[in-house]
This record gives sequence, structure tokens and C-alpha cells, in this order.
Amino acid sequence: MLAPRGATDDEFMATKVRLPARRPHLRVRTYSGRVTVQTAPEELAAAEQSISTADAWVTIVWNDPVNLMSYVTYVFRSYFGHPQARAETLMRQVHEQGRAVVSTGNRERMEVDVQAMHSYGLWATLQRSGD
Repeated sequence: MLAPRGATDDEFMATKVRLPARRPHLRVRTYSGRVTVQTAPEELAAAEQSISTADAWVTIVWNDPVNLMSYVTYVFRSYFGHPQARAETLMRQVHEQGRAVVSTGNRERMEVDVQAMHSYGLWATLQRSGD
């Protein structure tokens, strides 16, 4: 549909398209007469959580006789961005229990993390969460 002469696209669309009352979970924006509806962050987080639990994978770092504990802590801090205390806790878990889960997410992201751990010289694998 074309807007009548003298009317802007926005004015024309406002008269022809009835938008629902503004609700807190929807944000409506119009650009050039088009209506875009975006989902609120709370709903996105809930959807991501349900997807992530259905497709959750973990990266496991295994103990090895080669790398120093200080180096493993450095890797956890530099790559994953863990604070010093968390990195040391994970390093201790690797050293004492033989392994530690260092990240959780979808399979593709965990494959990237495993490759990164290999590039740092650490032994790492991925597996489905809960296995």
C-alpha cells in the first residue's frame, strides 16, 4: 500500500496498523513504516536456559605430568577470565582429582574451548553434561 499524498509513511502506518497495547515484555520500534517486535531480555534468558540445558556440553581439563600448576592457573585466568581464586580452585581440582570442568555451553563453543586448551598445551576433552 502506498501512503496518500501529503501523508508520511509513519502517519499512514499508524492509521492502518493497530499495535497492541504496550506490554513490558515487548518493545515495539518502527523504522520506515515497518514494525519490529523484540523479545525482552528476561524471556531471551529463559529461552537460552531451556536450550542450553537441552544441549549442554562441558569442557574438561585433565591432569598431566608436564604443566606446572602456576601455568594452568595462568591459562584459566587468561583464556576463561576467571578471577585468581576461581582459577586456583580449578587448578587444584585438576591436580587432586585428575580433572575439572572449566566451561559449559553448546557443543560448538566447547569445541573451541577444547582447541584453545590444546593450543596452550593442556589435555582437554568435551562431553555432554551429566554423562
